[in-house]
Amino acid sequence: MVKIRLQRQGKKKNPFYHIVVADSRSPRDGKIIEKIGSFDPMVEPSKIEINKEKLDKWLKNGAKPTDTVKALIAKA
Repeated sequence: MVKIRLQRQGKKKNPFYHIVVADSRSPRDGKIIEKIGSFDPMVEPSKIEINKEKLDKWLKNGAKPTDTVKALIAKA
């Protein structure tokens, strides 16, 4: 099953996330299929960038977003 989820990057206590499409069995920071956006919670307000075309393509192909990513999509 393919999921749209967050991949953590950045230093300790300074997180930065990539919004990625990955196999649900792969580890959180493991192999990905495609990067479709980014999320930076450390700036005020939080910076969310999502490529809508890629997101729509993956949702049509049956990829399921996690609850956190659903919330970010709604904000963006």
